[in-house]
Amino acid sequence: MSETQAGSCRHERGHITDSRFYGNRYATPASRRIFCDICRHQRWLDIEAALALAEAEVDLIPRRVADQIATSAVLSNIDLDEVQAQIESSGHSLVGLLRAFETACGPEAGQFIHYGATTQDIQDTGQTLEMRDVLDEVKPALDRLLTRLAALSERHAGTVALGRTHAQPALPMGFGLKLSSWLDELLRHRERLNQMRARVLVVQLFGGSGTMAAFGDRGPQLLERVAARLGLRVPAVGWHVARDRVAEFVTGLAMLTGTLGRIADEVRTLSRPEFNEVREAWWHGKVGSSTMPHKRNPERCEQVVVMARLAAAQSGLALAAMIGDHERDSRSLRLEWACVPDVSHYCLAALGIVVESVEGLTINTDRLERNVVAVADQVMSERLMLVLGRQFGKQHAHELTYQITQEAFQQGRRVRDLLAERPDLISAMAPTTIEEIFDPGSYLGASAELTMRTVAEARKRLGAQRTGSPA
Repeated sequence: MSETQAGSCRHERGHITDSRFYGNRYATPASRRIFCDICRHQRWLDIEAALALAEAEVDLIPRRVADQIATSAVLSNIDLDEVQAQIESSGHSLVGLLRAFETACGPEAGQFIHYGATTQDIQDTGQTLEMRDVLDEVKPALDRLLTRLAALSERHAGTVALGRTHAQPALPMGFGLKLSSWLDELLRHRERLNQMRARVLVVQLFGGSGTMAAFGDRGPQLLERVAARLGLRVPAVGWHVARDRVAEFVTGLAMLTGTLGRIADEVRTLSRPEFNEVREAWWHGKVGSSTMPHKRNPERCEQVVVMARLAAAQSGLALAAMIGDHERDSRSLRLEWACVPDVSHYCLAALGIVVESVEGLTINTDRLERNVVAVADQVMSERLMLVLGRQFGKQHAHELTYQITQEAFQQGRRVRDLLAERPDLISAMAPTTIEEIFDPGSYLGASAELTMRTVAEARKRLGAQRTGSPA
């Protein structure tokens, strides 16, 4: 950048979510719209207008004054540079806007703005509206992801795959069961977020120390009128220092993002060439490396894991903000001003990536089967043990199977070949044949049933009817 260019720069893009280079991987257009500084000022003006109109309805201020306030509550009437100068000179986060708004309303109406409210009433209510907008963005994207996962789970309910525990082969399973585990967990997040709305999306309008004294005997009535105008619920008492609602929002989004991270990390792992069981969406022109043209790196999956870790970090801040002194404490608020937008950016960014990845997911069924067949001797040990257990008892059968499988591992031989050399064990297995024991496809247990039970529950909650198998 030339010295001339540097001198003209206003240096307004300091956070990674605003970065021209990285921003779309850490935020979305929707999340930036919701937490836009300029839009936040308009939101505060909207709340001031709703307050004035409600106060006129309960005869706290004159109707003509309220109408003038509402008409003037447009950001184009406000000199934002002057507002910023007032913030710097006053050290107060709202007074600058109120002074500019007073001027915009005129000498009479300007004296009635913000009547009886305190700064935190306006800013908490504004933050609640932001949280509502975030939840409104999450819901359709999450439902889209659930719908796709339900279809994939159904399609692959009986697809033979290798279950792994501790990064090692475990037992054969239906691949749909893995997908339905994601589906089931996401359904719980959907339920949490839906239930959260009634608790979290409430108005704040209780005055300096929560007594509503400035509104006389009309405080509770006014609270209901303002809440109705803004589409929010009415809390029993003020929550200036009771920050559990905000903490629930932040931790709820962090948990959802954590699940998205689990899904993305599994896709990343299973796309390794030694597994080659799934691949995230790829398009011609997507570049994996500046030096290795062949690379198809699962960078979008990696980015989701990054988002999950960043979102988790915001939970600690939200929980720390729950500790506040007396009836108000700005230390809590200023933590929330950082962690509420950030967790929302990260969650919506991760959700968008996972939706696209799952919709474009390639599932290599041939490789799934080959991978489980390649380790069939190992992963069918449980079945062998149970067959032997009918004759020798389960615990003794475990010892026998352990000896055979470990010896096979040490010698580099197949378990079934060592088993064939043990007539004492073969005779105890009749009429079960060795080939039947070591057939992974016949030992999927209740995989399909469990998968379809989860799919049915998802479709029930989504209110969707089966429209056929996914493409």
